[in-house]
Amino acid sequence: MTVIPFASWGRVSTEDRQDPESSRAWQRARATALIEPHGGQIVAEFFDIDKSRSIPPQRRPEACRLLAALADPAHGFAAVVVGEPQRAFYGNQFGNTFPLFAHYKVPLWVPEVGGPIDPDNQAHDLIMSVFGGVSKGERNRIKIRVRTAMATQAQIEGRYLGGRPPYGYRLIDVGPHPNPAKAADGKRLRALAIDESAAAVVGRIFAEFLARAGIYAIAEGLTRDGIPCPSAHDPGRNRHRCGVAWAKGAVRAILINPRYTGRQVWNKQRKDEVLIDVNDVALGHETRMRWNDRGAWIWSEQITHPPVIDAETFQRAQDVLAARGRGPCQHKPHERLRDYAFTGALFCGECDRRMQGHWINAAPYYRCRFPDEYALANKVSHPRNVYLRQDAFDVQVSRWLATVFAPAHLAGTIDQIMAGQQAETDHTAGQAALARIEDATAKMARYRAALDAGGDPRRSASGSPRRRSSGWPPRQSCTGPPGARQPSRASRSRRSSKSARTLPGTCATPTRPTSPGPTAGSACGSPTIQGGSSCKQQ
Repeated sequence: MTVIPFASWGRVSTEDRQDPESSRAWQRARATALIEPHGGQIVAEFFDIDKSRSIPPQRRPEACRLLAALADPAHGFAAVVVGEPQRAFYGNQFGNTFPLFAHYKVPLWVPEVGGPIDPDNQAHDLIMSVFGGVSKGERNRIKIRVRTAMATQAQIEGRYLGGRPPYGYRLIDVGPHPNPAKAADGKRLRALAIDESAAAVVGRIFAEFLARAGIYAIAEGLTRDGIPCPSAHDPGRNRHRCGVAWAKGAVRAILINPRYTGRQVWNKQRKDEVLIDVNDVALGHETRMRWNDRGAWIWSEQITHPPVIDAETFQRAQDVLAARGRGPCQHKPHERLRDYAFTGALFCGECDRRMQGHWINAAPYYRCRFPDEYALANKVSHPRNVYLRQDAFDVQVSRWLATVFAPAHLAGTIDQIMAGQQAETDHTAGQAALARIEDATAKMARYRAALDAGGDPRRSASGSPRRRSSGWPPRQSCTGPPGARQPSRASRSRRSSKSARTLPGTCATPTRPTSPGPTAGSACGSPTIQGGSSCKQQ
């Protein structure tokens, strides 16, 4: 019997509550049982771990690698087998993915049809659509069961359901988990207990606020008296915070937190799934955290932990906030998404905080507004606003990236990226990255050939124009219309050179690579910004 080489396709996620190795084994065993009687043998495997079924295959690393391999005539397999279609397809994902298999004439085998799916068989298409709907329904049922159980545990049992404790409390162990399976895994129940030093500060905040002190004045007073802010009080849980002063947002968060009354409160926020691109539904959804209305919060029926303030004091504070117009508000959605190529990669040279993207006069800027958010009683020297315009440095960064990712330096750059990772190196991910780089190199060669022949490079690969994606390279923009409010030239130069500095690495990737060698004008190898300033890279 002729041996038919197969590629196995599977997936497991945390929502399935299964061990990845066990799940991989039984899915592969089911696939093997289907193809062995026909002479099939699995020679390649594409298995995604910790990826939700709601994510389209094009956004799962291993599934994406499989779909890319379909276009390669030398992919090394004659067909693809799925051990459990509900793990591979969710909702309408089969209808969006199977045409690729039919286009490249790669059969897709599933146990539910006893062999390969026939693209012209309506019964096969109906079966796979049903399984996609079943997969979606199963996930929704899991969400409903979990959320209902958590709501009951919070309301009736007053159980602490996780997360960091509020400032003024600490976590204590109250015994083994009531679920025998979780108890066997060593999981324990936790509860909130008073943190005496921090609880006294919470009481002071409520007292001063009800005495008509403003939020900013309270933050200034706490900082002036040398009282550590929440980030400095518990630095182990707040490594991303500087902890240098009290923030106005921290004071306000304390004033609106109902758990200081001794009751457990759950469901203050929810996760909404929104389309990534309304013009391309096949990209699927992404999760957004949003605040629920106060009426949707789940309160415990009884007091479950020691209160810091009484319910009457808390309600009086809410009334004062509402009277000042500072109560909870619904943020207006942005008119459209903005592209910030260096989001999360630029740090302020004065306070080491990440700079925020801000759109001014049709151009992307990055800003730091430390004095507007933190108290200055500790004599922090910081300009009121620090602005850095993207087109002041993106060209230099682009040139530097073109140098470190040039073919002559590519291997060394990849080695440095992998060496810079804190976690254990994933050789599979590295091989997948190399495969994508080789594919991109081949596409570039085809584009050059198309240009030399006088054709349209956008049609050289797929036959249709390619839509420009957001991100790198960033769009160049002008300085804005005359009369727009801008910092003076001397002030802008002084603040830019002082407030933005450069560290080794690249602003465009989260892997913190180190430059292969220094370039002109910078000892660390990253490009310097005109006027003597530079971006501090993550």
